[in-house]
Parts: sequence; structure tokens; C-alpha cells
Amino acid sequence: MNWLSRMDLIEKIRLLPTQPGVYLYKNAEGQVIYVGKAKNLRARVRSYLLQASQVNAKTGSLMREAVDLDYILVANEHEALALENNLIKQRKPRFNILLRDDKTYPYVKLTLADRYPKVFVTRRLRKDGSAYYGPYFPGNLAYRVVELIHRSFLLPSCKVDLSRYHQRACLQYYIHRCLGPCVQELTTPELYAQAVRDAQLFLEGRQAELERSLTTRMMAAAEAQQFEAAARLRDQLSTVHQLQEKQRIATAELSDDADVFGYHFEDGSLAINLFHMRGGKIVDRREFFWEDLPELMEAIGVAGDSERESSNEETATSERDVTETGSYQGTTSVVPNQSKQKERALAPEIALNPGAVFSALLKQLYIDQRYVPRTILVPVDFTDRQSLADLLSERINHRVEIAVPQRGEKKSLIDLAGQNARQSYIQRFRVLEPSRKAIQEALADALMLPELPTRIECFDISHIQGAETVASLVVWEDGEMNKSAYRKFKMITVVGVDDFASMREVVSRRYRRLRDNANGNQNTGAPSLAEPRVGDHEGQPVLKGHDLSRAAYGLQEERALAPAEKPSREPATMPSLILIDGGLGQLHAAAEALESLGFTSQPLASIAKKEEVIYLYGNEDEPVVLDRRSPVLHLIQMIRDESHRFAVGYHRQRRSMRDRDSELLNVPGVGRQTRQRLLTHFGSLRDVQQATADSLAAVVNRKTAESIWRHFHEPQAVETTKG
Repeated sequence: MNWLSRMDLIEKIRLLPTQPGVYLYKNAEGQVIYVGKAKNLRARVRSYLLQASQVNAKTGSLMREAVDLDYILVANEHEALALENNLIKQRKPRFNILLRDDKTYPYVKLTLADRYPKVFVTRRLRKDGSAYYGPYFPGNLAYRVVELIHRSFLLPSCKVDLSRYHQRACLQYYIHRCLGPCVQELTTPELYAQAVRDAQLFLEGRQAELERSLTTRMMAAAEAQQFEAAARLRDQLSTVHQLQEKQRIATAELSDDADVFGYHFEDGSLAINLFHMRGGKIVDRREFFWEDLPELMEAIGVAGDSERESSNEETATSERDVTETGSYQGTTSVVPNQSKQKERALAPEIALNPGAVFSALLKQLYIDQRYVPRTILVPVDFTDRQSLADLLSERINHRVEIAVPQRGEKKSLIDLAGQNARQSYIQRFRVLEPSRKAIQEALADALMLPELPTRIECFDISHIQGAETVASLVVWEDGEMNKSAYRKFKMITVVGVDDFASMREVVSRRYRRLRDNANGNQNTGAPSLAEPRVGDHEGQPVLKGHDLSRAAYGLQEERALAPAEKPSREPATMPSLILIDGGLGQLHAAAEALESLGFTSQPLASIAKKEEVIYLYGNEDEPVVLDRRSPVLHLIQMIRDESHRFAVGYHRQRRSMRDRDSELLNVPGVGRQTRQRLLTHFGSLRDVQQATADSLAAVVNRKTAESIWRHFHEPQAVETTKG
């Protein structure tokens, strides 16, 4: 920063008001690089210019980059806390501590703005006219709630366009999980609107009002002798009664709701664990990780959120707390010996300030939440702890306590969270392989799957400039790749280069057979090798020849089996997830194929190669961006790469077969029919090459047989003579 800019910045700081507010440091490009709050803006920001502040190298970096300063005045410290939190989330300044969460809890979304509202599970709140309920944890609770709405109130979660009518309803209508608004006259707008109102009352917890409404309508239906409608209302009423009993028990235990934090810091990386306790029980765990926190903390330690004097007191208190609580809550080098104290004195910039971390973390976690537990337990104190508790109490309309327990049962809970944070650190940064169930749970949570995935099927398209377009299907099942279930596809209806149409064809062919089996069109679930397989040329005879399987066309074209392996049975149900190698175009092509077959609720996702971003069908505007260290991302990449390898291998095989076929066509007198007769008789091109002229003459005329023999043998004879 040049002297002129520095003088302008100093002059602007001197003219700051003394009211509470939020200040924003900017660099030469106009980007916000730090956001802070203060009770007294002038006193707080002037502290950055003190010589003692420049001792810290990282704080010096912040001040060297800062060339401009903006500020916003607020009425009190509570407003400053809220505004600071919003600006940090919006601007993401690099000198602030930013929340890096591996998990966001799901909400139940009711799309009230639609003509026929649907119910979904989502992880993002948007101002789109929809009603959001939650968050729910553990995460699968949201899916259980939506499942209950399907069964009790018959509201769909499908991706079918309900702004227009369709010719026929999907399977969900026939199994009584949907009112069928997609087909005219299956339901009425009034009946559907009543189901939506019932679902709203249920999600809002107004069970008593819902019970009265259901009872009145049930009695009216019975008097009108509409016994099927009365029975359905009776079942809904029974579900409401069961939920009321559970709610009475839960209400008595609300005072036991708490969030418990613990942390582990080592080698410049930090892991924090958050335990959600509801009704006195730990119902879920949440993890946070930072890899470059010390650098940030060096800047924050001086340019923090508190006043200069209180910041120094906070640092001393934090270091004392770390020493007292043990290695599960702070750095691994927490034993208070003289050598460690000397090292800390010589290099103060590497010390962790956990109070500043939890101050920033709690603001970003709770200020915008609709529900905050009555008790939040943290391992270390921080300056604005009471101010944050007061702000949360005002927003939630019940008292919120942020406590730092020093002994007793609550202290034991913090120690337990710290121990789990240490294990999270080891598994994250020391690269231990997680268990299969842990990966399944993380995959289901990241991709919003309704259940733990046991089978994933992945598709990929391969071609070179439109030639020999082929596709592959690979299967991940029960924690490993099931190679006996791999499939190969050769395009039948697609001409030229059209990845989207190719994907649509392959997905249709794959799951049409499964649908037909489910409908009873097949006598047995295990396909015979003599029957056309998924991907066979439907309606065409199975021929023998060079470019076909020696047993049956389907065995080579559609299956990738080792010689000793036995054919595996086709699955009886749809996979837990269908994964597409490609972007949004391929994803939507696969979705169209599935919807045309009646599979409207099948979990479907795609992964783009360059960005490594995962798109979930139905939530394309909310792509899933996983951490590069995430085992879930590694698993998805492994499945995607395997499908690509398998498709490329099959493509090379097809090109090789094409090239070998063309060699016979180069022989004078050999056309396509003659080539086919030769390959059918001898079985392969190699056997044709090794055949004598007399053997060839048994299939073709003598002149053509001699031409074929000379084509393969005379060049070798000439080379031998020259040698």
C-alpha cells in the first residue's frame, strides 16, 4: 500500500463516529477482505494502527492489503452481531473465520406457490413462495416425515410437471401414495387443497386442530355412505393420535435440549464436533474442519471482534482453558511445561485462539436459524458470549444460555465431544479409511437419498467423432464393484453424435426390462442367454459370426464376464441411485427416459468431469460441491472413472472389430456376404488367415479362395525371399 493510500485510510479512520456499527476493510480491487463489529467504531478501528498490532505478521498482512474502509452504523450491539454475520456470509472475506461445514440439515418443503403443491426434502431455504419446515435431525427424519405425508395425505414428491395434464398416472397413484393430480378427473382441486391444508397442520404441529378437522370430515363421509373416504380419514386420524402421544412425551423433555461443542487442534488444522441433544439423548453429530486456521487466527487474534483490552484478556483466558481441558479440546501440545511456554513466547503468532473461533462459528450457525436449543455448551469462553445469547433469546422467543461448564455432567459432555473431535481429525487429516456403513451414511446424507445406498448403477457414453458410439453400465453393490453385473450397449436408434439421445436410449433399454419383469411380462427373473437381453437388437435374430458372440449376441454385447464367472441375475428392484457421467444435459436425458417408463421418484444424479460438481435431479439449482478430501466424492469419482474405463475399453474393442472386418473386404472378390460366410464357417479372422486354400474353397469358389490365401500369405513369402 502506498503512502498516499495509507494517509487516506488513516484520515478516514480518524473521522469514524463513536457509535456501534460494522466496519469493512477493502483491498486495492475493492474486495472486502475483513468484516468486524464494534461498540465504538472509532476506538476499535484505531487499534489496528497501534505499533503493537503490527508485531503480528499476519495482522500486518491484513493492514498492508487494506486500502479502504467502509462502515455501517447500527442502533446497538445486537444489531451489529446480526449484520456482521450476514456480511460475512455474503462477502466471504478471507481474513474472517468462515464456516466450513460438511453437513447441512434437511428441511421439508411444501411448494404452496404451485398449482398442485408437492412435498420435498431440501437443504436450502429460498424465497420462492414455498413453506419450509425444519431443520430435522437426524437427517433421515425429514425423509420419514415426507414418507408419512405420502401415505397419509397423498401429496407427491415426483418430478412430473403438474402445470398440465398427462395421459396416465404413474405408479405412485396406483399404490395409494398420490392423489393423481397429473391426470384429469382423478382428483379435484378442492380435494387436493384440503390434503395440502391437512399436511400444513401436520407439519406445523397443530395436531389438535387437524384432529378436529379429520373427525368432522370422517363423520360426514360415513353419513353420506362414502365408506372408502371415511376409512382413509380414519387412518389419518389414527396417525395423528399416535403422533400426539409422542409429542406429549417430547414436550416434557424440551428442557433437556442442548448443543454441545468440542474441538481438537493439531499441526495447523482444526476439527470441531457438535452434538445435538434432544430429550436428553444425543440424536446426531455435526463436524467442522479448517486446514489453514492458524494463518486466519493470527490476523483475527489482533483484528478480532472485541475491544483491544478485552481481546488480550480473551487470549489469556483461552490459553488457560486449553491447558485445563486437555488435548481433546485444544492443541495436542497442551502440557504446561516450560519449553512449550518458551516456544509460545517466541512465536506467539502460531497460538490458537479458540474463543475467536467459537465466537464466529456460533454466530454463523444460530443467528439465522428458526430453532435454537435452550442450552449451548462450549469448551472456552469468548467476549461477546452473553451478547450473542441475548440476541438469540430475542429472536427465538425463549431464553438461550451459552455456557462454559467447568465441572460436572455438562463438562463430561464437552470432554466427550472433544474426544470425538479428535477422532474426526484423525479420520479427516490422517486419511484413515472409513467403514462401509459410514460411507453409505455420508453418501445418503450428501445426495439426499431416502435410505442407505446398497446399489449404484452408473452410465457413460463413449465415441470418437460419432463413430462406434457405445455405452457402459457399471454397478457398485454392497461396498464394492460388482463386475459380473456390468453391461455394454451398442447404439441402435441414434445416428451420428448425440450424447443426450444416446443416454436416453441406453437408460430406456436398461430399465424397460426391469419394469416389464415387475409387471409380470417375464416368467422368470433370471434371463436366459437365448433370450434378447437389455441392449439386444429387439426383434432381430441371434446370429453367429465374427462380430457377434460365439454363444449368443447378448453375451458379448451386453455382458462383461470373465470366462469362469457365471451370469448374475438381474436385480428385482431399482437401484438406490442412478449415476450419470456427464452434466445437466445427460442428467435430463436420463430423467426423460425414466419418466417415460413410469419411474418418477427414482434418485438420479450426475457428476461433471471438470468441475467435479454433483447435480441431483429435481435440485439442479443446488449442486452438491463436496470437499476434495471427502470419501463420498472419492467413491463417486471411482464409480464414474470405472464406467468411463469400461466404456472406452468397449469402444476400442468395437473399433478393432471394425478394422478387422474391413481387411477381408480389401480382398478382390470378397463382399459383405462372402465375408459373413467365411467368419460364420471359421469362427474368427485368425482362423481364416490360417486356413489353406483348399479349406477356403469349401466355402467360396476356387478363384476367390486363392485370392484370400495370397492376400494373407504372399507378402510373408516375399519378405522371406528377400531376407
